[in-house]
Amino acid sequence: MAIEKGAPNQFDRAPGGTGERLFNVVNVLFMLLLVAVMVVPFINVLAVAFSSSLSSLELGIKLWPSEWSVEGFRTVWVNVGLQRAFINSVIVTSIGTVLHVALAAFAGYVLIQRNLPGKKLMIALILATMAIPGELIMIPLFIVNQNLGLLNSLAALVFSGLVSGFSILLIRNYFQSVPYDLWESAKIDGAGDFFIFRTIYLPLSQAGLATIALFELVSRWNQFLPVILYISDSSKYTLQVTLQALVTENEGVSGTSMITPNVRMAGIVIAILPLVALYPFMQKYFVQGITLGSVKE
Repeated sequence: MAIEKGAPNQFDRAPGGTGERLFNVVNVLFMLLLVAVMVVPFINVLAVAFSSSLSSLELGIKLWPSEWSVEGFRTVWVNVGLQRAFINSVIVTSIGTVLHVALAAFAGYVLIQRNLPGKKLMIALILATMAIPGELIMIPLFIVNQNLGLLNSLAALVFSGLVSGFSILLIRNYFQSVPYDLWESAKIDGAGDFFIFRTIYLPLSQAGLATIALFELVSRWNQFLPVILYISDSSKYTLQVTLQALVTENEGVSGTSMITPNVRMAGIVIAILPLVALYPFMQKYFVQGITLGSVKE
């Protein structure tokens, strides 16, 4: 029997039914629970960090400072010496990230050349490096740095993880999405490879480059194991190692002052503040890089 146009039929599902409303309620409650799990500890850190030394010793979760004070920041920055560790982290992160992105971009451009001999073997070897756990090559890397005289220097931290198979393959996929006709046209006009790379591929792959930079920046800023492995001079420690010692330290900073909770939390705030401030400006590139850069057209 024909069904009149526009008339409801038995196969139509009424939107906003009981099942759908129940699913939405459960979904919202679940998301609120996830938000609470992530946000409440962060709010507690901020509340304790901006509390006075005496009020920070109070037990329980703080959502608001009972007595506002910035003495924790002053103590951790000057007395504890977090300032030196912060500068070390900035140096290692900035130089290491720039070099990492540059090397990944150069390697990715080489791997898109159609007449490159042994290209499949190179890609296979790069994929193989991604399957090797970092802990498995710690001792060989330590020996290499020792033979090069890089131990106990920031250069060892900069060179650690300078090349990544993931970054190379990600930017290679991005470069492959650039029309090959542009490369051929530039070659016909007499342009060199470096000129093509700089003026065509880099501007058209900003999202991919920003994605790699963001991953590497976060990784290097949170670097911990290489610092423990290569650095023995405490004046060359980066932020995370100094922060770990600060959080686990129970003794006083000096004979008269103690490391109170507000000092520890102030150190945590200083450590995460640069990443939190930078992420909103790179978020659009990050999302675009993950959704598009990993797909080859």
